[in-house]
Amino acid sequence: MDAQQVFDGIGGGEALPVILLAIFIIICIWLGVRIVPQSEKHVVERFGRLRAVLGPGINFVIPFLDKVAHKVSILERQLPTASQDAITADNVLVQVETSVFYRILEPEKTVYRIRDVDAAIATTVAGIVRAEIGKMELDEVQSNRAALISTIKTSVEDAVDNWGIEVTRAEILDVNLDQATRDAMLQQLNAERERRAQVTRAEGAKRAVELNADAELYAAQKAAEARRIQADAEAYATSVVATAIAENGIEAAQYQVALKQVEALSALGQGSGQQTVVVPAQAVEAFSDAFRMLKGRV
Repeated sequence: MDAQQVFDGIGGGEALPVILLAIFIIICIWLGVRIVPQSEKHVVERFGRLRAVLGPGINFVIPFLDKVAHKVSILERQLPTASQDAITADNVLVQVETSVFYRILEPEKTVYRIRDVDAAIATTVAGIVRAEIGKMELDEVQSNRAALISTIKTSVEDAVDNWGIEVTRAEILDVNLDQATRDAMLQQLNAERERRAQVTRAEGAKRAVELNADAELYAAQKAAEARRIQADAEAYATSVVATAIAENGIEAAQYQVALKQVEALSALGQGSGQQTVVVPAQAVEAFSDAFRMLKGRV
């Protein structure tokens, strides 16, 4: 072996640790840098204990000491549609279909305090739904669904608060009844419709009677008003005659009467055809008086 070979052997032996050190440094960097996606959070443990929770972006850990034990998605999740039986306050059996949306805010609580979060939430929702519906009658369940949903959501939030979970929405998809209850409700609905129709017809008949009575009252009022106007006119005419008599004396009244008698007799004599007029003796005397008064006037 010559000197060159010995040198190469020594040089190669010294380069090996450098290469291994470089590889070790690269591995440490690789293990120490953690890039977390926006939709996740990573739970880091050190010797089996919680060390840190890594948020989205670039994070650094101590290689060989820290490890990412859990990768938890923080996206909103939907539980499968669940159906549970419940009994209302008026002893009606209903089947309620519910759906719950949630997301994990604190993964360190979720991974260390509950094993199956979906099953735990579903069980909690089922119990709360039965308890809340048991406080309400069937009509209230149907008409106050929005209030019932709000109550269920609040109760579920309180129950899962220790699990680091936020309940974003709770929905009651449907409330189903058994066939016997549906038939009874249909009969009740038909009876209620018939009752309303009878009330409407009765109110219509009552209104017609009221309108007829108003019309008769109006006609009577108008007739009374016409009679009153006629009586006022007659009274006015009488007062005018009385005033004339008071001012001109009895002769003026007699003159007017005589004038009317003569005009009537003249009109009777001018009728078409031939008429025979029989005048009582008292009338002849009245006419003679009238002619005499007219002559005197002329």
